[in-house]
Formats: sequence, C-alpha cells, structure tokens
Amino acid sequence: MALRPLDIVLLGAPGSGKGTQSARIAPAFCLTHISTGEILRAAVAAGSALGVAARESMKTGELAPDGIVIRIIRERLSEPDTAAGFMLDGFPRTLDQAVALDEMLAEADRQLTLVLLIDVPDRELVQRLADRRTCSDCKRGYNLVFEPPKVPSVCDACGGELYQRDDDDEAIVRHRLEVYVRQTAPLSGYYRAKGILATVYGGGRNPDQVYGDIKQVLTAARRQGASQPA
Repeated sequence: MALRPLDIVLLGAPGSGKGTQSARIAPAFCLTHISTGEILRAAVAAGSALGVAARESMKTGELAPDGIVIRIIRERLSEPDTAAGFMLDGFPRTLDQAVALDEMLAEADRQLTLVLLIDVPDRELVQRLADRRTCSDCKRGYNLVFEPPKVPSVCDACGGELYQRDDDDEAIVRHRLEVYVRQTAPLSGYYRAKGILATVYGGGRNPDQVYGDIKQVLTAARRQGASQPA
C-alpha cells in the first residue's frame, strides 16, 4: 500500500531564513526543493521571456504576477522528481496562488501535508537582509552575522566573489516586507483554518536552533502521514 508523500510549503518573510533551512530540510527528508525565487532569478539572468516578464516586479520588490508563477509551479510539479514529496519555497505568496495550488494538487490526487511558517520580527528581518551576501558563482548564501564566510567577500565553497543582491537594499527590503504583510501574511490564516499550519519562531536564534524545532515538526508530520495510506 503506497504511503502519502510529504508535501510541504515553507512560509516566511524575506530574511526569515527559508533558504538556509530549506537547504537542510530537503536532503534530510528526501524532498524535492522548489524555489520560485531561484527559478525566476535564473530566468532573468538568461533573458528568457519569463525573465523579462518578471524582471520589473523583482527590481521594485513587488511579487511576480500570479499567472507567471502559477504556470511555473504547475509545470514543475508535473516533473517526476516531485512524486516522492516536495517542499515549495516562495509559493504560494497570495491567496489566489494558494487556491490554485490546492486545485492543481487535487487534479493529481494529492494534498499538502503541512505548511511551515518561520516567524521573525520585522526589525530583525531588515538587519538580516542588510547583512546577506550571495556568491556570484555558485549562488551560496551567507549572513555576515549568523553565517559569515571564512574569508571576507569570498565564498567558502568555490572562491567566488560575494555580493549584495539589489533587492536586499534597505529601502527595497522595507517595501518587500510591506508587500509580504499585505499579500502573503494572510496565508497563515488560510492554512490555519485548514488545520495544517505549524509555526516555528526564528527570531534571535541561530539556524541550528531553528532547524531543531523544524525537524521535530516535520518528523511528527511524516509519522502521521505514514499512518494514512495514499
């Protein structure tokens, strides 16, 4: 008898640590990590039609249009590597996207197992993003306070130069947080009503401490799912 896959959504404001935690969650729980931010940035860098459509929104801190992002996720979830379980990072970001996700999963006879929210105070988020750096070559992320590189401005993994993303400028960061509160934060109520929201507090804690709580939540969800055949 087949078991239900562990299908999860990772929610949190910009700077809450979703990228750091997803890099640990995905291999630990054998999940396919789907980051809409990475997909969109790659499309912009490649100059594709998708990238051109998304570029202006990303430059100003606005969300990419729902239609574009929903199409990306529908195509990505149809790929075979998602069959054993996936983790969505950066989607859904609006209620319309959440409804679209429910519909596309229902078409595949699947449903979300859990929505995990990493909660961090706004003041700390602004500082974290100001301290964030990304490798220009391998795209590994760092934080100058929590996860600094061994050599300043140099990636530990590949030796590439570290840079600050344009959308981590403080003015854009504050606007991104406003957009998050207005459009994405209501998702917590949507998923709480469905009984699948779990919140982990990430403020003032190092990544290991946050991951410890996340691991407990996901382990419990997997055990519960194992008792519910697909």
